[in-house]
Amino acid sequence: MAQPLLPFTRPDIDEATIAAVAEVLRSGWITSGPKVRELEAALSVHCAGRPVRVLNSGTAALELALRLAGIGPGDEVITTPLSWVATANVVLTVGARPVFVDVDPATRNIDLDRVAAAITPRTRALLPVDLAGLPVDRDRLDALAHAHGLQVIEDAAQSFGASWNGRPIGAGRHYVAFSFHANKNVTTAEGGALVLPDEDTARRCERLRLQGVERSGEDGMDVAALGYKFNLTDVAACIGLGQLRRLEAFTARRRALAGRYFARWDRSLGCDLPPADFTRSNWHMFQPVLPIGRMRGTRAEFIRGMREAGIGVGVHYPAMHRFTLYRAQGWKEGDFPHAERIGAGTVTLPLFPAMTDADVDRVCDAAAAVLRPLLA
Repeated sequence: MAQPLLPFTRPDIDEATIAAVAEVLRSGWITSGPKVRELEAALSVHCAGRPVRVLNSGTAALELALRLAGIGPGDEVITTPLSWVATANVVLTVGARPVFVDVDPATRNIDLDRVAAAITPRTRALLPVDLAGLPVDRDRLDALAHAHGLQVIEDAAQSFGASWNGRPIGAGRHYVAFSFHANKNVTTAEGGALVLPDEDTARRCERLRLQGVERSGEDGMDVAALGYKFNLTDVAACIGLGQLRRLEAFTARRRALAGRYFARWDRSLGCDLPPADFTRSNWHMFQPVLPIGRMRGTRAEFIRGMREAGIGVGVHYPAMHRFTLYRAQGWKEGDFPHAERIGAGTVTLPLFPAMTDADVDRVCDAAAAVLRPLLA
């Protein structure tokens, strides 16, 4: 009898949260309201008291961070080609140009040793990504930004719950964008948050996330700046509050599952495994890189074989400079060989808190059975 499909991720919403959402629905206040303010306060505590404003997506958080930082036409923003394409899309959206720098083949994050060579008189900001929840080296990042007078916008969409030097990601001093998409470690179904440098900037963020509207008195309204429709609903915020209470347990279980993967994975398959970081990473994803150069089969065949074995596999992420949109910006095949190799071979295997150790064993056994015939 075939086993049910094991997806590569699944949100874990407990009954208490479901009941709380029902209460919000009964309350009649389902758009931005008291639950949004409650979630923002809780997130601020998590981020060492820094101001936090929630939004309807991590993409919105990145875009508002760029706009609040004054990034616009004629500016350049240095980032990685190995991320969800939103990371670079938002740079184009504000009229600036994304400048890609290849990744470190070990961490798969932007290679900070290569950043200085990409800086020009037009460079205004660094936009690093914590791929799969593994933080970029914040100490070196800060030193680099300070040395060149650059702003930093942290794309921490995947690293909520991770830490650097014992401090949560978000507790530093830069703009930090989180995502609470359905596949993230903590979810609001759809949503995100932006950690801000000060309360004045937080107030600007509040205005911009809802059409730029400023209210005064009983009936006063003004719009002094072009805003957007980026607000989060109370329904979503209620889900986030329930998730946030379980963050520590979620992270501990993800780390345990990742440890099981390392213990059970067949090293003779020749895959590159991610860094075995069990103190800083939140283990948003577990991603081997297939040995494409040694394979007579393809990644697509591996994914198909795993699906036939009842195991879902994701692809996160193709190197984005190879997309048509970014080729039109002047980037080409061969510009970033590490990102290209990793992007072409990465597979995202199941990893979510409700998994059992036996589920990990099942994935590892299936991966070996499917991959071995595909090797040259």
